[in-house]
Amino acid sequence: MKLRMKTWAKLGLSTALASGAVAACGQAPSDEGLSAEEPPVSVADSGESGESGEGEGEGEGGEAGHGMDTLPVEKRVAFMSGHVEAGLALFRAGAPDQAAKHLLHPVSETHEAERAGIDALGFDQDIFLQVSEALEQGRPADEIEPQLAAAEANMALMQQNAGGDPVDIISYLMDTVFEEYRIGVTDGVITDPGEYQDAFGFTVVALEIASRIEDRNTDRLIAELETLLAMWPATGPLAESTPTPVSELVAQTSRVHIALGEL
Repeated sequence: MKLRMKTWAKLGLSTALASGAVAACGQAPSDEGLSAEEPPVSVADSGESGESGEGEGEGEGGEAGHGMDTLPVEKRVAFMSGHVEAGLALFRAGAPDQAAKHLLHPVSETHEAERAGIDALGFDQDIFLQVSEALEQGRPADEIEPQLAAAEANMALMQQNAGGDPVDIISYLMDTVFEEYRIGVTDGVITDPGEYQDAFGFTVVALEIASRIEDRNTDRLIAELETLLAMWPATGPLAESTPTPVSELVAQTSRVHIALGEL
């Protein structure tokens, strides 16, 4: 299957980091919890330094090596959806100050390149402007739950209309989770809450997309994504959370890539 070779290629970097982080603690890399299918990869070959948390990735730029001006619309919509999901979770967790930049992402002038062509997919800017106004007024989440639900539904509509290969989109989201989480967490501490929270949102979107795949057995994929999502607190990706170690999260994104390769 053509997707399998692509998936293995993307898997290599995250597997290398997971092994490298364990080795850095003076222990031999453990196979516990990792699939025997994961191929050995040299950290030196990957060009990465392990659990650094340094902000050298693309971050807000999306897929490594691709700016929003070249990213396919289905991936731009998925990327935008991840920000919205992070914001919704934070708002509902009682942290509107942390939610604001995520929920305003779809209407922010800073991210205008992401919106190119999405009006035709059903983007409803008014919904997000209403949420923005509610944030400014300091209204609680339960008071504007209809607007929050409408924002969530609008992103789901755009995902559906954008189309694309769900396996490819989920793979892209996992690469982005990896990039942003390692920027957000350094030495076991959240050093960039926005990136930590974005990684959560992209995981939520990946799980939603996986749940909509109908023509393939996605049991393992959904299980691996649920395990990944559980690496954030059930209360939401709050800035004051105690984060899962980068090495553990990287290993889990590897398992998601393996599950994708089996479809």
